[in-house]
Order: sequence, then C-alpha cells, then structure tokens
Amino acid sequence: MTATAPPVGEPDRTQPRNTPASPAAARLLRLLPAAVAALCGVLLYVSFPPRTLWWLALPAFAGLGWALRGRGWKAGLGLGYLFGLGFLLPLLVWTGVEVGPGPWLALAAIEAVFVALVGAGVAVVSRLPGWPLWAAALWTAGEAARARAPFEGFPWGKIAFGQADGLFLPLAAVGGTPVLGFAVVLCGFGLHEAVRAAVRARRTGRIRRSAAAAALLSVAVPVLGALAARPLVSAEAEDGTATVAVIQGNVPRAGLDFNAQRRAVLDYHARETERLAAEVEAGKADRPDFVLWPENSSDIDPFANADARAVIDRAARAIGAPISVGGVVERDGKLLNEQILWDPAKGPVDTYDKRQIQPFGEYLPLRSLIGAINDEWTSMVSQDFSRGTEPGVFTMAGTEVGLVTCYEAAFDWAVRSEVTDGAQLISVPSNNATFDRSEMTYQQLAMSRVRAVEHSRTVTVPVTSGVSAIIMPDGRITQKTGMFVADSLVQEVPLRSSQTPATRLGVAPEIVLVLVAAGGLGWAVAAGVRGRRAGGV
Repeated sequence: MTATAPPVGEPDRTQPRNTPASPAAARLLRLLPAAVAALCGVLLYVSFPPRTLWWLALPAFAGLGWALRGRGWKAGLGLGYLFGLGFLLPLLVWTGVEVGPGPWLALAAIEAVFVALVGAGVAVVSRLPGWPLWAAALWTAGEAARARAPFEGFPWGKIAFGQADGLFLPLAAVGGTPVLGFAVVLCGFGLHEAVRAAVRARRTGRIRRSAAAAALLSVAVPVLGALAARPLVSAEAEDGTATVAVIQGNVPRAGLDFNAQRRAVLDYHARETERLAAEVEAGKADRPDFVLWPENSSDIDPFANADARAVIDRAARAIGAPISVGGVVERDGKLLNEQILWDPAKGPVDTYDKRQIQPFGEYLPLRSLIGAINDEWTSMVSQDFSRGTEPGVFTMAGTEVGLVTCYEAAFDWAVRSEVTDGAQLISVPSNNATFDRSEMTYQQLAMSRVRAVEHSRTVTVPVTSGVSAIIMPDGRITQKTGMFVADSLVQEVPLRSSQTPATRLGVAPEIVLVLVAAGGLGWAVAAGVRGRRAGGV
C-alpha cells in the first residue's frame, strides 16, 4: 500500500507526533503555534526604527514559517492575523497619541486582515517545492494590496522600511521597496527551511538534496544579490552640488488656541530663518542656495493674509534665497496642503499641492457614518482637503527639487514621479508635531533613507518639530536635529540625475512578484484538488 501526500492546504497528519504526557500539555502544545506567531510579529516590530536591529526580521519570518508550514488555510488565516497584530499594534501606537486608542486599535485590526490573508496563502503554498519563494512573493502581494486599499491604502510597515540600516538596502536601487522586502522575507523563510533540513538530516542521517538546495538558495540569493547591488549605491555628485538649508522652527508646546498656534509656528520658522541669515552674514554658516521649510510651516494662507505674506517676505529677503514654504491654502473653494516656492524678490512663483492626502487626518471617508458613531471625530476634520494632480518639482537656484509631502513618502509612486519628472534632489517636508515624541518620526525618517537609495538622490527632511535631517544618496544621515527644538541644517549636497533600475522599472517588479504569488497559489490549489481526488479513488 502506497501512502499518499495530504492535499495541499490541509493539515499534514502523516508526520509522527509525540504524544503529550497529559491533556494540559496537549492544550499547551496546540497553543504553541499561536504564541510563536504573535511573538514573531512583535519581533518584527522590534526590527523597525528607531532601533537598528534590522536583522531580527529574519528570525521573525523564520518563526512565522515554522508556525505556518504544513497547516491548513484556516489555521494560516488565524496565525497570520496574530502575527499581524503582534507587528502592527506596537508599530502604529502613535496613531492614537491625540485621538485615543479607538482609531489605533481599529487601524491595526483592519491592516492585520491583510497579513491574515497572506498567512492563509503561505500555509497553502508551504507544501510546494521551493515554498519560501512562493511565500515571500505572497507577502509582497499582501503589501501591494495594503498600499492600495482601503481608502487608497496605508503602506506603513512595509518590510523595506525596516531595512534602512541593513545588509539588503542596496536592493532598493534594483527594484524598489517590493524587491527589498521580498528579499528579506525570502531569506527569513529560507532560514527556517535551512534549520528544518539540518534537524532532519541530524535525526535521519540523510540529506534531501532538493530541500537543502532550496533552503540554501533562499538564503544565499538575497544576500548575494544585495552584495552585487552595492555598486548601484553612490553619493558622488553627477550634476555638481548645491548648498541647502533645512529649517526646523519648532512649535509651541501648550497654552495657545488654534489660531494663535498657527501664527506662532509661522513666526518660529521665520525667526529661525532670520537667525540663520545673521549667522551667514557673520561668516558662521555657509550661504544656502535655497531654503526648505516643513509642511504646515504657514497654516495661515499667505495668499489671503497680508500679515503672513509679510512675515515670509521678510524671511526670504533676509536669507537672500528662495524658500519652499509649507502652507494651508484655500483656492477656488478647495482646501489644499501646498508647498509654495517663495522668491525673495518676486514672492510666490510656483506651487505643489499634496496628492496623497491622509484619510482621517486630511479628509474623512464615510463622514456621515463616522459622525453617527462619534461626532467629535468629524469636528476634528471639519473640512476635507482636496488632492493635487501634478508632480511638484521646483527650480530653486538652478536645482530641480522634487517635493514629497510627509505621508506621500510611504507611497512608491509618489516619490518616483518626482524623480522621473526631473528632480535632482528630493525634499520630504513634514509635520510630526501631532505625534509628540513617538516612534512615528523615526519610522518616517527611515522611509526617506530607503527612498534616497531607491532613486539615488539626496533627500532632505524638514520637519516642524523634528527630527529634521539631510540624507545622502547612499542612505547615510549626515546631519539631523533633535525633537522640539528650533534648529537649522546647512550642507553642500550632491546633485544627481541618473536613474536607478528601480526608478526605470517602476511598478514592474511588484507586478512580477504578484504574478509569482498568484502562480504559486494556483499551483498549490490545483495540487490540492488532485490530491483529494487521488485520495478518494
């Protein structure tokens, strides 16, 4: 009598199992995969900034592979959800700083559904030859879906964004965040398979060559690929250099009403710019070619308020250089989160309207439903922002500066569009003051470091309250500020115009990996159907 393999997607009951000593031990044994999945999710969170423990992502996925391999899709769904909660609950805790735990818990619970679906898929493909490949592609497909839905997506927590200090970072220049994240996940699942093959060989004295080769390739190919991609990472100037000034004006801590706070923030940024101008005149600082202010540095519309316009004019004339000002502007009945190019002689000469606006922060989806649940939430976003439609590349003192406003840095397309539109340098003006001293600032800063390598561009990060930074095209931070201090950064930075493979390929690598995931899932389902038919004969 010949034993048949269990259908793909069904639990493998052909493997010998140790009989527990007692019912209590049996219950604990059944709970072990759930505990491992949740703890590995937490381990993945610990690998993210502000910590530099990027390598912990590998054992996190190795542990997830152990929990999922050989299980049915229903078990994979539940274990994947626990992994997602373990990862996303602590990662996104900053979303509840001002609005309480309700939105934070809801966001983590919804985003973890995507991870649960990936877990179900990984369990199904885990019986295929070379399963780490299909499983890693499924993770990439899950991230692709999460970056697009619901409400135009929420890509926060992509695996690539935890790898700014890691060995695999050069792969961002090869295929962007999808290829970088895929390599990390593949290596993690491959690590589990390698350990599993070694344990089996020690127990049986035999080595299954195909399984060992698959495990070795799953670990070696991402590592060797990252090493081979290192020549793509460079901080050399191609189009000369520019001296840039990043202004962090800070914000009032407390005690002011909303309108007073808005005016105070504008005054703080103008004051810091004028202080820098005095240092330049005294020979204590280099004269900048252009100056970058943060998002929301002028929430008072300078087109409609003469006093705000006068403050910005005075600062621009003092520094004697064009300034990119972050303003909140109402035009033609639309509220816009806008970057304004302010010339010291001509005033405002160009604008960029933020295109990827933040749901529940800058606009409120399902307003009537949410208002019925809690009218305080609707009052916090009393008027929806409108979204821009065109890339924003300012010509500042002869340098093409691409604008990617805060939340947009999480979206692959938003950053790439500025580079393909001619940006020689990228600026990510942000306003993180709402999130206090949470990890959000450091998570976002890591995104900008990955983007620098992905597109081989200097990236500047002007933030109202910190952390502001200057990042080289190789991902190194050369200067940064503290949090909740007024400060400025001045530096000569390289300008580059060549395009990395990631820039040229755009969304193509992600599409390929999604197709690989679909192919693996289809193969596994078909194999499962054949197995069930054979078992019924």
